[in-house]
Amino acid sequence: MFHGKVLVAQGGGPTAVINQSMVGAVLESRKFRSVELIYGAVHGVRGILDEDFYDLTQETTHNLEMVANTPSSALGSTRDKPDLKYCQEIFKVLRAHEIGYFFYTGGNDSSDTVRIVNDEARKAGYDLRCIHIPKTIDNDLVENDHTPGFPSAARYVSQAFMGINLDNAALPGIYIGVVMGRHAGFLTAASALGKKFSDDGPHLIYMPERTFDIDQFIQDVREVYNRLGRCVVAVSEGIHDASGEPIISKLSQEIERDAHGNVQLSGSGALADLLTQKVKDALNVTRVRGDTLGYIQRSFVGCVSDVDQHEAREVGEKAVQYGMFGDRDGSVTIKRTGHYSVDYELVPLEAVAGKTRTMPDAFISAAGNDVTDEFRMYLRPLLGSGMPDAHRLRPNKVPKILAAGS
Repeated sequence: MFHGKVLVAQGGGPTAVINQSMVGAVLESRKFRSVELIYGAVHGVRGILDEDFYDLTQETTHNLEMVANTPSSALGSTRDKPDLKYCQEIFKVLRAHEIGYFFYTGGNDSSDTVRIVNDEARKAGYDLRCIHIPKTIDNDLVENDHTPGFPSAARYVSQAFMGINLDNAALPGIYIGVVMGRHAGFLTAASALGKKFSDDGPHLIYMPERTFDIDQFIQDVREVYNRLGRCVVAVSEGIHDASGEPIISKLSQEIERDAHGNVQLSGSGALADLLTQKVKDALNVTRVRGDTLGYIQRSFVGCVSDVDQHEAREVGEKAVQYGMFGDRDGSVTIKRTGHYSVDYELVPLEAVAGKTRTMPDAFISAAGNDVTDEFRMYLRPLLGSGMPDAHRLRPNKVPKILAAGS
């Protein structure tokens, strides 16, 4: 068992339960005499470079528990994507502060950062345990059945589309909702879990695992609208054409890119507006509306899955246990067992780092515009307890009098 200080950090997009993982790691670390102090890096790896740390040893257990139940990243986060040179600087700081355990909660980029830092420590012969704690609302980490943060975001998306469907049924028209997900459509697919009756929306669901054809999209919307007199559509922000070009690039005149050179998909309502206009022009329907769910999906306070909370806490605890007892580096993963229960395994960092998981074919309908019952069975237990339900009046119609005699 190593001796020294613990450093915890949070990276990437905030989630509703990422603080559970941080608090799980902090409280579990306090149980070990080999731990001298516990630090938290402010704004992830950027805080490490700046030596901007909180001394979490001084936090009360009560306050940590309250923070654990609060969405978003309590330590702050960063979108920095460290390269080798950046990670070498991280290692210098860890070494200077005599950090013995490094626990970093994040997605695939964060796991790659942990891998590089771990390699640098080994090359230098420095005793450092490096553990990646999984987190992402996109649910796109390989080796995992699902990842903390996704179930709560999926709960929000399913309830949002439940409400959207009710609104659309009351005032019929065409509605297009854009959901987060660059390469993986899990979150967009979650919109299907709000359906109760066969004619409920979303009637069409488009995920980035399938090629998006604008003409076929218009045809699909027309068919549903002609049949039901309304249509609710869920679309992933990452939909693309056969060449892999994002649809937003094809439709928009101005393309914004992020710090990594990727087309900026989140943060604007451009895709919803563009698809809405396409539908208006093609179908000559006046009531066509579009929304972008945007950042609200990630840290919505009133819509957190209790299953997600418990598992996020446990992956933080397991990270410390693996580091302390197992003297191993790696990435904590969630494995599903039984009807619904989970186990946790530590896999090599290189098995997860920089890789992207997408939806299995078995989760996507043959037409590519809906999900299957297998996906519904996969997601339902993750949404947690107390999911609301939507009901409707039975159509016991009164016979017409004036119309009957005409």
